[in-house]
Amino acid sequence: MVLLQRGTVMAKKDKLTEVSVKIGAALGKADKQAHLRARQFAEASKVTKEELQEISKQVDALKKQLAKTTQRLKKVLSS
Repeated sequence: MVLLQRGTVMAKKDKLTEVSVKIGAALGKADKQAHLRARQFAEASKVTKEELQEISKQVDALKKQLAKTTQRLKKVLSS
């Protein structure tokens, strides 16, 4: 009888171990997905930052061009 009780206790531990392994695996998968999403977000933000810098440069160039054109127009109109 003592062996049966131990066997039963061991069986419960095995089930508990199986359940804990499944829970751990699910948490690991969720953590992996979160990590992948964070990496994708970081890459996307890096690309967005670069694009924003490029647009900023274009705006600055257009401002310079507008200033030059304005000066030329003023010069022509004042003549």
